Amino acid sequence: MRQITAGERPLVKSLESLNTDSLNTDSLAWVGLGSNLNEPSRMLQGAREALSALSSLPLLVSPLYLTPPWGVRDQPDFLNQVVGLSPLPHLTPEGLLKALLEIELRFERTRELRWGPRTLDLDLLAWGQRELQSPSLCLPHPRLKERRFVLAPWCDLAPSLRLPHEPLPLSELLRCCSDDAEVTRLGDVPE
Repeated sequence: MRQITAGERPLVKSLESLNTDSLNTDSLAWVGLGSNLNEPSRMLQGAREALSALSSLPLLVSPLYLTPPWGVRDQPDFLNQVVGLSPLPHLTPEGLLKALLEIELRFERTRELRWGPRTLDLDLLAWGQRELQSPSLCLPHPRLKERRFVLAPWCDLAPSLRLPHEPLPLSELLRCCSDDAEVTRLGDVPE
């Protein structure tokens, strides 16, 4: 078993592995992680470490998935996963988005080509039952239901989760997803 050092928060595999009696899932923010440049597994590991500093509880971490590029096809495949976190009390949705963008910059993310290759992509997918429409942020993420690479790892964590104004749980959204891309689960939760 992996030892947790001082100041480090352990990773948790799924909601079912937590004592959910004391966990308010409405307080969880869900972040999609992706990378296809500069050792993607290392990029995602670093992102998880950075995200743990924004969470008051251990992170919920999905397994890694190998996924084909979405949008621009002429690029390497991606590693994707989803992380659930309990944002620190001072963070607002916009503040969390700003922190995610700062993490991307630390990992040398550039935005030269929409849907192009990237060292790190962090998308704020949802935050409990919050709804938000602003020029910089929409919650829930407006295209998450179209993306198998988001839904598959998210279902590993919270298959029964329902988004605001959505009658179907995530597991059914995945089953009905029109994205026919093949996503491949690469094993257990990364350390």
